[in-house]
Amino acid sequence: MGLYKMYLRQHRRLIAVFFIFCAIFLVVFALYRLPIGAVLYPMLLCAVLGGGIMVFDYQRAVRKHGRLKELAMRSAELMEGFFESENWLEADYRKIIEALREQLRSAKDTMNANYSDMVDYYTIWVHQVKTPIAALRLYLEGEDSENARKMREEVFRIEQYVGMVLAFLRLDSDSTDYIFAEYDLDEIVRAAVKKFAGQFIRKKISLIYEPLGIKVVTDEKWLSLCIEQILSNALKYTRSGSVTIRLDGAWVLTVRDTGIGIAPEDLPRVFEKGYTGYHGREDKKASGIGLYLCRRICENLGHSISVTSCFGEGTNVRIDLEQKGVRVE
Repeated sequence: MGLYKMYLRQHRRLIAVFFIFCAIFLVVFALYRLPIGAVLYPMLLCAVLGGGIMVFDYQRAVRKHGRLKELAMRSAELMEGFFESENWLEADYRKIIEALREQLRSAKDTMNANYSDMVDYYTIWVHQVKTPIAALRLYLEGEDSENARKMREEVFRIEQYVGMVLAFLRLDSDSTDYIFAEYDLDEIVRAAVKKFAGQFIRKKISLIYEPLGIKVVTDEKWLSLCIEQILSNALKYTRSGSVTIRLDGAWVLTVRDTGIGIAPEDLPRVFEKGYTGYHGREDKKASGIGLYLCRRICENLGHSISVTSCFGEGTNVRIDLEQKGVRVE
């Protein structure tokens, strides 16, 4: 009914002109004292004929409207199959749309080329910067002092940030190199924990680790990156107490800390890109990228991640590792 009203509104001028002409004929016949029926009868015939033409034209307009709605649901690249223009106005609109599509195609090609160049540059940069980082780590391995241990932690943090740069760039690129296979979850988690052993010891934070005893279908490298980021946050915001790693249910990996927690107003936005929240504003060092990366990685792996927290008491991060319909390569 709404479409029919729109159709009548669109053709209201033509309908009004028809009735104005009929009124003119009626007035002229009346002034010349001619029978009014001589104009009423042809007016009725014209109205019936015009109504039939309008019904046919309305049905054609409905079909065209349906075709346009179908095209509107496609991307610009797939928006082919425009119907033939029936008048000069539709032809002009078609030319405008084609010109806009060509501009969009050109802009996307340019953007993709620039993005590819940027990813290539930072990939090379990451591999280049790893060389001095490795040299620093090798140099510090020969020392066993408090300063050396702190410096090793800082070097490890630099390695994490460099890895985050590369992961961030590759999230939407064609070179994400996901390889799904069945992995022992304990091996992935233990390897991640081992990297943070020095921080656990220096900060005197207890690790409560319950063997998980399951195998999951995932990508080892990307899941490890996600778990490392969660452990990094747990250690960063836990001044004393413990970090617990365990399995809740059959497939949910849980990392719980006794840190400062997350403010209730920040909790719904912790996975947003660049959002640092109360602690980030206080700390001045948070980037707001870590948990955003975790969410994006989990989405790409077919997992889900969630966070619960009690402000001042700790944070609980849960990764649901259950996979449905994922094929092992």
